[in-house]
Amino acid sequence: MLSAALEDFARLPGLETLSLLSDHPPSRGASLPFLRSTTAPIHPQEFQAAFRDLASNADGTLVIAPEFDDLLYERCRWVEKAGGRLLGPSSEAVRVAGDKLETARRLQAASVPTPPCVRIGEHYDLGWPAVLKPRHGAGSQATFLVRDRGALADTKTQAEAAGVFGDFLLQPFVPGLACSVAFLLGPAGNLPLVPCRQDLSDDGRFHYLGGALPLPRLLSERAVRFGRRAVDAVPGLRGFVGVDLVLGEKDDGSEDWVIEINPRLTTSYIGLRALCQDNLASAMLAALQGGPLPRLKWQPGTIRFTAGGCERET
Repeated sequence: MLSAALEDFARLPGLETLSLLSDHPPSRGASLPFLRSTTAPIHPQEFQAAFRDLASNADGTLVIAPEFDDLLYERCRWVEKAGGRLLGPSSEAVRVAGDKLETARRLQAASVPTPPCVRIGEHYDLGWPAVLKPRHGAGSQATFLVRDRGALADTKTQAEAAGVFGDFLLQPFVPGLACSVAFLLGPAGNLPLVPCRQDLSDDGRFHYLGGALPLPRLLSERAVRFGRRAVDAVPGLRGFVGVDLVLGEKDDGSEDWVIEINPRLTTSYIGLRALCQDNLASAMLAALQGGPLPRLKWQPGTIRFTAGGCERET
């Protein structure tokens, strides 16, 4: 994902990219494999100072990090405190979207259909099966299908054995097609990108395996409609933002649900850039600058993608 973004930014005239990994010094250019193989690690205590120095001197900073352990929120705060410009959501929007319980509350307040969400230990009557997940997590981290109430305690123990602690949430399992839709958000509005199917493991763990795009037209329209309502419910979202959904069987969308908001670049970027005839990095910058939203052109065919790359199907 980082390599893909760096390659797209590197193709823009007059723009120089400088990347900083959590354990490496800054490196110019777009070759992430080269960065990994030829640079010495940076000491963790020096990372924040190096990050803030880069952010304060750059025209813009794109933060790519998971939501858990406040990694994404903290780094967005560093940019803001350094007087830098985020090429993504504000730290407050990241705080809200990174908190699955708070996100559910915001969606419910905006009448966006989302499954009920409660903390374990609170009174609940959600029905079974249910989904157990950490309140602050990313990438299906420590996420389990719980068949019945009797399995809840053992399932929570398994989740904690994976090294995840803190609040855990329960939501009723909702059947349907798992998908996502990304938006480019800016002052002039939101530009939906092509919705993607999500491939998840069928072992009760919901591991994210990649996806495929585009969806059939009617499913895409439903995904965009509900995704747009979701991003409108959280002020401060901007740049590239993803929304995870489950689309039910009914064509009218009455069984569709918004599951989460991802306030960052997501793996779907890999497939989207392969299908798009235009440069997504350029489109993201255009949206952030507040001018007219770009009209993107998409190639025919289907793209399948994983975190490691993508391939075209005919």
